[in-house]
Amino acid sequence: MKNLVLLLAVWLAFAGSVSAQVTVEVLLSQDQFVPNEPIPARVRVTNHSGQTIYFGQDDWLSMSVESRDGQVVDKFGEPAQPHGFDVKSSEIATTPRADLEPCFSVGRPGRYWVTATVHIKDWDRALTSAPVHFDVVRGVRAWEQEFGVPQSPTNHDAPEVRKYILQQATMSRQMKLYFRLTDATETKTFRVTPIGPMISFSDPQTRLDQDNNLHLLYQDGSHLYAYLVFNPNGEMTLRQTYDYGSSAPHLKVDDAGNVGIIGGVRRYSEHDIPVSRASLTNVIPPPAP
Repeated sequence: MKNLVLLLAVWLAFAGSVSAQVTVEVLLSQDQFVPNEPIPARVRVTNHSGQTIYFGQDDWLSMSVESRDGQVVDKFGEPAQPHGFDVKSSEIATTPRADLEPCFSVGRPGRYWVTATVHIKDWDRALTSAPVHFDVVRGVRAWEQEFGVPQSPTNHDAPEVRKYILQQATMSRQMKLYFRLTDATETKTFRVTPIGPMISFSDPQTRLDQDNNLHLLYQDGSHLYAYLVFNPNGEMTLRQTYDYGSSAPHLKVDDAGNVGIIGGVRRYSEHDIPVSRASLTNVIPPPAP
């Protein structure tokens, strides 16, 4: 019995020593998300053990999420993790960002805590990070519209119906705008994209063109406007910035169903999609009377 107690004490001392020499942290880029928004997370391993840690092809990293009431939420799989690398003593290794949202049932508004456990195979030890919290908040619906997904000319079946949704949510005392694409019943969410900050009195303008692409124009600064286009798959195909100029920019549809900007002054930016060229514009003439 004394030998067993001694072995247990030695093991606990070794485990405590290892956890002090090798630390594990969960890193989140933000701590508030809307339902179904991607939750990018990274894991940082700091090695001060005096030995190199080898991470091979085995699954060395596992994540877990708990809700506010301490219940472990349903897990559908592990986030992507790198393999086949070493962390030398006094080195810090950080994993690439991996999305937690499709791996855990965190669609309901509330507070959650995420932890990471690193398994060191050669030492037969597992080290767990301190829990990091994030909140899922319910946004306010600002606009929605159903549309049919365009099909090939040879396809005469009834079109699939989807829905564009714009949501507003206050994140860290700042109003932000979100794009959501769902099926007609909102049972399935195809994509959620954070668009960016917006001023409180901004009234987003929306138009659908002949291909049912969503054109969005909204004010994100005192004299700045953001213009974005999303296709029926939820992909952002265009992003531009406009100044107020002599008049405010606004969306206009021509006789052929093309949508573009009238008024304002185009401001070229490194964040433009596609990459800006000074010769490119997106201004169309107003519709004929």
